[in-house]
This record gives sequence, C-alpha cells and structure tokens, in this order.
Amino acid sequence: MQPPTPKPAWETTPEPQAGRDADRAVTALYLTHYQPLVRMAALLVQDLATAEEIVQDSFVAVHAAWRRRPDADQALCYLRRSVVNRCRSALRRQHAAVDQIAPRSESDLPTGQDERSAFISALWTLPPRQREVMVLRYFADLPATQIASATGISEGAVKVYTARAMSSLRAELQKARD
Repeated sequence: MQPPTPKPAWETTPEPQAGRDADRAVTALYLTHYQPLVRMAALLVQDLATAEEIVQDSFVAVHAAWRRRPDADQALCYLRRSVVNRCRSALRRQHAAVDQIAPRSESDLPTGQDERSAFISALWTLPPRQREVMVLRYFADLPATQIASATGISEGAVKVYTARAMSSLRAELQKARD
C-alpha cells in the first residue's frame, strides 16, 4: 500500500485562510497594475469609464479564480487576457448598438491638433487586432510573448500585426500632416 500523495499547500489550507491569501495577493496586484491596465483598456475601448469597469471586473474574476491560479505571474497574464477579451466584448456591443443607429463615419473618430491626438486618431483607424497589438506593445510595454498570451494569437502573428499596424499608422499620420 502506497502512502497518500501530499496535496499542494493551497488545497490543504482551510477556506478562511485561502480567502485571506487571495485578498492579499489580489490587493497587491491591484495596487501595482490597476492604473496601467486602465490606461491600456482606455486605449482599446476609447472610454475611461468603460475601461475602469472592465479592469474592475477582471480583478473580480482573478479573485474568484485565485484558488485555481495561486501564482501571481499567472494571475497577471490572466488579468491582461481578461482585460483584452472584455474590451473586445465591449467594442462588439458598442458596434452593434452603433450599427443599429447609424453607420460609423470618420467624423466619429477623435480629432485634435497635437501629435498625440493625431496618433490616437490614427490608432483608431486600425483593425481591432492591430490596435490591440500596438496598445499592448507600445503603451503597456509588453514583449511579443506576453502580447501573444494576452490576445490569444501566436508570436508570429503579433509580429505581422505590428508590422502592418506600423505601416498603416505611418501612412495615416502622413495623410493627416498633408
């Protein structure tokens, strides 16, 4: 007869302690990553209130899943992916509502005088995947491996989307200057 296999620490911890550990871990993640995730989401959905709600919902989901993901690095990857997926869902809902009212026109895109506004406007002319990759790469400062994980695409696809987006952005910004 074999001795019983020891259970991992998080399975043997009583429930109240596990809840406190999740609270502490998610609080630490929140304090460190909330603002960067909100900025990332705001660039993806172009609305600060929606971005904050998306990030809050993602933190709630991480807390609920903490027993299955007790590693902080996994939790951060889960958070990023959750934020990207929730942004996609919000944009789908937004586009569905707009499509029922009127077709989206160029005048709906943000306008502005300075380069930052021009860049944000140009960013919004990109297809959704290219926009996601650019925001994750240049605003969230993530490497290709983490972008691939957050978006659910391969590293090769990340590089292709980045190259295409850069080309489109250059053309769009040049057109705006002329």
